[in-house]
Amino acid sequence: MRKGPHPAAFFFLILPYGGSFGFVSVALPYIATARGIAPSEVGAVVALAYLPHAWKFLWAPLVDATLTRKGWYLAGLALVVAGTFAQAAMPITREGLGALSAVVVASQLGLTIVRMALEGLIALGVPDDEKGKAAGWSEAGAQVGLGVGGGAALALSERLPRGWQVGLVMSAVMVVSALALARVPTPPEGLARGAAREGAIGGRARAQLVAILRDVWSVASTRAGLLGLLVALLPVGAGAASNLWSAVSRDWGVSADTVALVTGALGGLAGAGGAMAGGWLADRLNRRVAYALCGAATALTALAMAAAPRAPAAYVAFTLAYSFLGGAAYACFAAFVLECIGLGAVATKYNVFASLSNLAISYTTRLDAGAHERFGSGGMLVVDAGLTLGGVALLLALVALTRPPRAVAAPPPGA
Repeated sequence: MRKGPHPAAFFFLILPYGGSFGFVSVALPYIATARGIAPSEVGAVVALAYLPHAWKFLWAPLVDATLTRKGWYLAGLALVVAGTFAQAAMPITREGLGALSAVVVASQLGLTIVRMALEGLIALGVPDDEKGKAAGWSEAGAQVGLGVGGGAALALSERLPRGWQVGLVMSAVMVVSALALARVPTPPEGLARGAAREGAIGGRARAQLVAILRDVWSVASTRAGLLGLLVALLPVGAGAASNLWSAVSRDWGVSADTVALVTGALGGLAGAGGAMAGGWLADRLNRRVAYALCGAATALTALAMAAAPRAPAAYVAFTLAYSFLGGAAYACFAAFVLECIGLGAVATKYNVFASLSNLAISYTTRLDAGAHERFGSGGMLVVDAGLTLGGVALLLALVALTRPPRAVAAPPPGA
């Protein structure tokens, strides 16, 4: 008899996470550039979308200390659904980019809450012998949601006459996906304690924050932990060019349907396959080296795309290869972080590393967008590769500098 929720439930529960960001990173850039907005301006909006993910560790204690995990999931989902509907319904114009950016950030704030709630449900409610399966189903759902959600939003935008209709369809799918929450029990540890007493929630949140800061410091004060934090800030596995694939697709003569398919469903499947391959590699090599290898392969793919002819077939092949290798790099990074953080407040410490990683994606996306404005699509790919290879070089240098000294063998007796 099953003791916890079926791991497949988390595949459906995470779909809104991927679908909402898929709209921001795939459909929105294509629609905006089709209306004459420069890729650099669109890239700035996409980069802003990463900021809540970069700072989410700040409100993680609140999620841990109040409400239930299900309650926080539903609260985050409400923000995601409302934000996705508003993004699709708003007129996408240069003058409206400020308001659109605010809605995007609010929606992404909801996504961070959804993700943290699911992390808690898996950590506290899934038996130990099924946690790996639950995490695997969750990551697969995020990858498929990102790909299919973005591609579907773009396809719907090309076929439906009104943006609000696109938003309504996307929002309805997210709500239906969340019905799987009924199959997941609420862990006792997820309940707010002492909520009826005035100030109890605030005091618990403050105590939780202090405990988290101590636990984070216990990691950051070690050589391995400090190295991990620095690595998270490097653009080794950022894969930032993928945020601009739809915005630059016209340079390769690619149709909207092809962009929707390649950056959508096929891209999601490629990323999921890459994540599985990266996890296999991370268990067989030094995880820092595996992460560096995957990042370097991503950079070489960008350079090859820059040198190849501007043809639809090249666009399809290279963007799928980039997605596959980006998924592999993400899996290696996750394995490396899990190695660094050890036990204790695992989910919260992981979010600290993930926040720094999202900050790296944000600034790399901005730099890529600026490079496109100055140097075109080819220059953007070269700059993206250069940033990645620079991060790889710094990673390998940090590994070499922090390597423990090799022990010197004692001389034999009588020597």
